Amino acid sequence: MFAVIKTGGKQYRVVPNDKFTIERLPGAAGDLVTFNEVLMVGSTIGAPFVQGAAVTAEIVEQTRGKKVISFKKRRRQNSKRTRGHRQDLTMIRIAEILTDGKAPSQTAAAPKPAKVAAPKPSAETTDATPDVPMFTAPTGGEQDKLTKIKGIGPVAEKQLNEQGITTYAQIAALSDEDVARIDANMPFSAAQIEDWRAQAGELAKQ
Repeated sequence: MFAVIKTGGKQYRVVPNDKFTIERLPGAAGDLVTFNEVLMVGSTIGAPFVQGAAVTAEIVEQTRGKKVISFKKRRRQNSKRTRGHRQDLTMIRIAEILTDGKAPSQTAAAPKPAKVAAPKPSAETTDATPDVPMFTAPTGGEQDKLTKIKGIGPVAEKQLNEQGITTYAQIAALSDEDVARIDANMPFSAAQIEDWRAQAGELAKQ
């Protein structure tokens, strides 16, 4: 037996043990969620929902979709803007399709014991965190006007400075691995960073 449910403004045809991602739902892995907006069960079509029908599912994990890049350029105004977005998603596994107001036979998994908080990373840690910059700023306090690079505005300059990037030479010396790290942890695309790297190389020679 199959059912058609509605969640996150979308409709899904489901059968027991189906596993797929939907728009983010609150909860942790192992939690049981119930979908009461059932549009169809087998040959029974709701008006708009099937009376007494429900679908239960187990949350497998909370995840995120692939990065989507939005690029906007204004003609003859020397203005470009790139934004990255990753949609929050929830992966679920369909447990039961219920009819006639039946209660689910499966219950939510027992709560997992709380994890012990890991120690905060030291100042030498290079991973991107709210408190620890990804890169080490020049020891002499050198700082270039990064807004001279096309595509870097005051906001982007501040974000780069907070991550320890303050000079043209640093941007020009970024490796492909560095570009990938910035792409994954900051709202800039790899193509955008590579363009900055080329411009920074020219500015660093001046």
